[in-house]
Amino acid sequence: MSAILYSFRRCPYAMRGRMGLKVSGLSYEHREIILRDKPAHMLEVSPKGTVPVFIKEDGAVIDESLDLLYYSLGHNDPRSWLDCDLKEAQSLIKDNDEPFKHHLDRYKYASRYDPEAKRGDVDQAHRLEAEEFISRYETRLAQAPYLLGQKQSIADIAIFPFMRQFANTDLEWWDQAPYPETRAWLTRHLESDLFKSIMVKHPLWQPEIVGS
Repeated sequence: MSAILYSFRRCPYAMRGRMGLKVSGLSYEHREIILRDKPAHMLEVSPKGTVPVFIKEDGAVIDESLDLLYYSLGHNDPRSWLDCDLKEAQSLIKDNDEPFKHHLDRYKYASRYDPEAKRGDVDQAHRLEAEEFISRYETRLAQAPYLLGQKQSIADIAIFPFMRQFANTDLEWWDQAPYPETRAWLTRHLESDLFKSIMVKHPLWQPEIVGS
């Protein structure tokens, strides 16, 4: 069978997994889904119900975005994203995926976590906590164009989709926030041909109806 990817275009985890697949040249069947209506097959192979879910040709399942990114680059890494200080990259990614993501969710989706918040409210306290991490990026990016120096690495690719989500929460504030270097770094990634290529809309995947 051919490899299969279940994905949701706007999910930052799916974004980084798809960027790895794109640059690696691996072939697969793309199945675009909506998270409120997850396909039975996807839940069968990955009960945790998050994207991306990549089913290899041999049936093995990769359902963690970083694992998919490393798997793809292990197959082919034409941009040398792994040619970096991997220990430092992994530390930055861990901070992004754990404490930063914790504060990002509570900043962006305040009503999910605060019973007194209304739908669409943001939590400024959690934005301030998230800014601690952005301040560290700003310091790095004032010295070099990428998080680990002069060249793009897996750290940039793994992190910028989450910065996109942070920035989009309140664009008016972000556009004047005191992080010009981080803003420029994010803009370069968002305007790249690679990112634009993975953000092309796919039709919603529907399973075939037996007997139709």
